[in-house]
This record gives sequence, C-alpha cells and structure tokens, in this order.
Amino acid sequence: MTKVTLHYDLSRPLSDSDLENIARVHSVYGMVRVQVAPALDKITLDYDASRLMKQDVEAVLARHDIPIRAAAANVTG
Repeated sequence: MTKVTLHYDLSRPLSDSDLENIARVHSVYGMVRVQVAPALDKITLDYDASRLMKQDVEAVLARHDIPIRAAAANVTG
C-alpha cells in the first residue's frame, strides 16, 4: 500500500450533514482516514494510492458533497 496524505481547505465550515457525509467517505474502498480540523474549516485525508488517484479522491468528496477547494496540499507518506 502506498499511503498518500492530502490536506484540503474547505469553502465553508462543515455542517452536521457534512460530518455525516464524511463518515460515509470512510466506507469507500481505498480511503484510509479522514480527519476534520477542530475549527471545521479543513480536512486531512489518507488514501491508498495503489487503489485511487487524487482525481478519484476528489470525485468521492464531491459525490459526498464535501465543500473542498480545488487545490490540495500533497504529502506522500
């Protein structure tokens, strides 16, 4: 497994329904961890790069209505 970490700023603070959607992201194959910043304005996620690409991750977040900004900071683990 090649773990990659991405950091996203959010376009708005998260609501309760967003937090429920983030919980659902964990069930997507290849998604390892999603962590919300205490201020609810950023998320950090780890994914298996042998299973998903960055574009796949962003598509999953979009399908789950997570309000990410376009650019993510990449940190390879």
